[in-house]
Amino acid sequence: MPAELEWDGLDPACIHVLAYVNGELPVGTARLLDDGHIGRMAVLRPWRRRGIGSRMLETLIEVARQTGKSGCALNAQTHALGFYERHGFVAEGGIFDDAGIPHRHMKLKL
Repeated sequence: MPAELEWDGLDPACIHVLAYVNGELPVGTARLLDDGHIGRMAVLRPWRRRGIGSRMLETLIEVARQTGKSGCALNAQTHALGFYERHGFVAEGGIFDDAGIPHRHMKLKL
């Protein structure tokens, strides 16, 4: 994704999680907006399918729960729908394009 589409000015108001290997190699990131929206979730390709994304997502869901949110929402790339469904998210609406990538809106009730 082009860098200009990644910078939305919301980072200072978000809660961020970073995943490190051996405490020093950053391999994953995600953020939680004040409205319960989870976004910017990414794990470096060589580190995928090792539970890193699940731990980051579970951490943000727990933070949302602890801060009194009634649910979480996200816009999932269509290839990752199954990942989010395994964590209890439910797809809503149709597929839409975001930065040339097909996505679908998903929600999780807490």
